[in-house]
Amino acid sequence: MSSQNPSAKKIRDVSSSSQEPIVPRLIGELETMILARFPMTEHWKLGCLNKQFQAQLKSGEIYEIRREIGFKEPCVFMLESEQGNWSALDRHFKSCRKLPLIPTIIPSVYSFSCGNNGSFSAGTHLFVQGWEAGEYSVWRYDLATNKWSKAPPMNSPRCLFASASHDIFAFVAGGLETKTYSEVLSSAEKYNAKSQSWKTLPRMIRERKFCSGCYMDNKFYVIGGQDEQKNNLTCGEFFDEETNSWTLVPNMLKDIIPLSTSRSPPPFAVVNNKLYTLDASSNEVKLYMKGTNSWKKLGPVPIKANTQEGPWSGDLGTAFKSLGNELLLIGANSASYSHTLMSVYTCCPDPDVENLQWREIVCRNTDHHSFDICAVMFA
Repeated sequence: MSSQNPSAKKIRDVSSSSQEPIVPRLIGELETMILARFPMTEHWKLGCLNKQFQAQLKSGEIYEIRREIGFKEPCVFMLESEQGNWSALDRHFKSCRKLPLIPTIIPSVYSFSCGNNGSFSAGTHLFVQGWEAGEYSVWRYDLATNKWSKAPPMNSPRCLFASASHDIFAFVAGGLETKTYSEVLSSAEKYNAKSQSWKTLPRMIRERKFCSGCYMDNKFYVIGGQDEQKNNLTCGEFFDEETNSWTLVPNMLKDIIPLSTSRSPPPFAVVNNKLYTLDASSNEVKLYMKGTNSWKKLGPVPIKANTQEGPWSGDLGTAFKSLGNELLLIGANSASYSHTLMSVYTCCPDPDVENLQWREIVCRNTDHHSFDICAVMFA
């Protein structure tokens, strides 16, 4: 009756008891990994069905998992001209969700007039800047919690600066200081969305305002702008974190003809680690040739880029952005902007073609006639 080996029974008991808590945990992890791959537009539905997923959404854990498994998708944020409210759209412009109003004391007096080139993202954080009760103000929207809050202040508050996003980080440089708005800055900073803090970087080689920024070749590029004497700059420079230093790129915009009325360089977008720009003077896209420090023409765009204030002018609503492996182009097909619905186009840029092939997107569930600011977040 007692022929059973006590040691074998003990092993079975230990094995059995050790597996009991493991199986449910593995099932929960597998479920989370599956849900994390759902499109962001479906997250609110999943949150209603699954309390654990809802908690992981609000804590930002789901977005951390998405980054770890390399599953990120773009979310397009647009500030509506007519209603003054932000909306979030998926990359196909099929789903549109209005964000909560910014909780200012008097929402109707909050202005984004200085925010055209000051809206950027880092991780699930969207930064926007504007004027509140006569003072410069920066707000931050958290995609995970769907809430606005006052943004952590930069070490050197600024406006009209260059910015670029990379994963959970954002880089800013240059611009105007926001006390007297008289000093053109050369300072630079890096924001960490996880620690929600700013780190001061070495100063740029040139002071510049109205400049553009992008992230390419694991470097933060700052291009063009104006110096303290309001001279247009054709040079660029990039910051390399490995060397912790800046390198000047002379005549980077030598092939881009500036508009006489434009204070800003054209907008830039990086797709597959290649730099593209929308040149409003010729109404065409150009590709930056790194080896020769020159620009290659890739044909006209199907919209009329703003020729009055440059393609960053929010009033006429022209946007040129990166959507991962695609270029995003938003604007109007005619000169009558006030009564024209915005047109949205995308393309997968091919550096070897003479004319890019643009595909128009039919915007459903949206009623945007125009917009002031457009920003893209990858989460």
